[in-house]
Amino acid sequence: MNRPKKCISVEEARGLQANWKNSRGKEILRGQGYEDTREFSFSVEELQEYLDYVKEKSREQGIENPGIRIYFAAYPKNGPKKSYSTVFLAPTKGGEALEEEEKNENNYEIEPLNTVMGGRPPTEY
Repeated sequence: MNRPKKCISVEEARGLQANWKNSRGKEILRGQGYEDTREFSFSVEELQEYLDYVKEKSREQGIENPGIRIYFAAYPKNGPKKSYSTVFLAPTKGGEALEEEEKNENNYEIEPLNTVMGGRPPTEY
């Protein structure tokens, strides 16, 4: 199998993570008073299950090239996860970023995916 076109090197990934940590990470620590999670884990199996679900539901709607948008989010402050960051995956009606924004709109007919484990403390990349 060929390497996907949008892969980056480990060094690039480490640099991106360091940039986030040294900018946003410090501000979140200052504002929240604790080190927030900054990495999230999905199993390949659960990701594949969700992607298959999105493909099937999209085909039922006549959408042949759906996409996935990843949103940053946070749990409620008074909940069991004390406002830790999270992400959720939301289906879109288009695949790659398109020039015509309406083709890449969120598909609110398909539920987002959120059950992820965030590292506390975060795992360094």
